[in-house]
Amino acid sequence: MHPDAWLVVVDPQRIFADGASQWGSPMFPDIVEPVRRLAAAAGERTVVTRWVPAEDPQGSWAAYLEAWPFAAVPEDDPLLEVVPELADLGSEVVSLPTFGKWGYALQAVTGPTPHLVLAGVSTDCCVISTALAAADAGATITVVTDACAGSTPENHRAAMDVMALYPPQITLATTDEVLAT
Repeated sequence: MHPDAWLVVVDPQRIFADGASQWGSPMFPDIVEPVRRLAAAAGERTVVTRWVPAEDPQGSWAAYLEAWPFAAVPEDDPLLEVVPELADLGSEVVSLPTFGKWGYALQAVTGPTPHLVLAGVSTDCCVISTALAAADAGATITVVTDACAGSTPENHRAAMDVMALYPPQITLATTDEVLAT
């Protein structure tokens, strides 16, 4: 992994990993090992993000949480915890009430135009939202194809196809390819 890159593990939380959750990804178990390999290479340059609902959701977020009431829980609810098998990654955790995690909180850790290596869940929601916003702001993005889990395999592929339209700002690579650089 390039020594200047930051690994951002997007939302590895129970709400997205648990097959019994309405938002659980069937692909999540398959990304644990690739994410751990990437984090071992990135070391202290690993950031974990968490989706948390806003205390007082505004605009479309109010309607969104009305549609998904099971997710309208306090930030410290066990449903929003990082899964145990990835809880020891990195020293930085960024919790935000947005799909995309690119913004001031993540920039405070990585700088304004970093190279981000993205992994996590859900490819077709939080990962793509983070990638597009960060690339638009000038960051260089590598999305790790086998370290991201979509809501379904079909949605994962569709999101990867969209992100593949943004070279050179966004590139797609496997874990092995990222670790070889």
